[in-house]
Amino acid sequence: MLPTPDTSHVPYTRVYEPAEDSFLLLDTLSSPSETAFLSSRFSTTAGGCAPLIVEIGPGSGVVIAFLTAHAQTILGTQHVLTCGVDVNRFACAATGRTAAKAVAETMANDDGSGGGGGAGWFLDAVQGDLVAPLRDGVVDVLVFNPPYVPTDELPVPVAGGAERGTTTTFEEESHLLALSYAGGRDGMETTDRLLAALPTALSARGCAYVLLCAQNRPEEVKERIRATGGGWKAETVGTSGKQAGWEKLQIIRIWRATHDA
Repeated sequence: MLPTPDTSHVPYTRVYEPAEDSFLLLDTLSSPSETAFLSSRFSTTAGGCAPLIVEIGPGSGVVIAFLTAHAQTILGTQHVLTCGVDVNRFACAATGRTAAKAVAETMANDDGSGGGGGAGWFLDAVQGDLVAPLRDGVVDVLVFNPPYVPTDELPVPVAGGAERGTTTTFEEESHLLALSYAGGRDGMETTDRLLAALPTALSARGCAYVLLCAQNRPEEVKERIRATGGGWKAETVGTSGKQAGWEKLQIIRIWRATHDA
């Protein structure tokens, strides 16, 4: 089992704490089926440039740090670039530190071959809205653990210490955490925006991993993606198990059949 990155430095009053959904992503991305899929598309034998992995809303950074630190094992190559995009600047700072610690641990455990222990290269975590800071068509692997809880409304941006200063009030901290879970109608308002952006954001060989809960109606989401045309496919590749007959959490993989592995 690959070690989970250390997030003990993360200010959890301002940043989402790794939970069941985070660990389901780690388990799914490192599963034999997904490492085989990713390696077939992005290993050095598959050709092409170094893949770019982007996590949208990394929070503590545990997932993107995991992918960076274990790039060789998961993607079949350590020649990987990774980054994160989050609306919460405290999450951006936490992600950078989590990734740095995870890569340092991997390199410390190197076998002496000089290969860095199979770790990729973490670029940065930038503050922004979904894929807005990214150039079109550059993302090879996109990971998104969205705000998926159904709520009456989405939290609106806050202009105050949470955005500019180093201190935050209780209300500002509550707002920052709400950004990580409040998904609006059916818990899908933010996720739907991201799904609509995938054809533009992903590279020709790109794929996305998106987490959904039962209330998001994942079967309908997958059918909607398949119905868009252009060879798009969507399948469940990880679950947290059934509860009252429903998969409580699912990870769906989205990719183009014309560039299937």
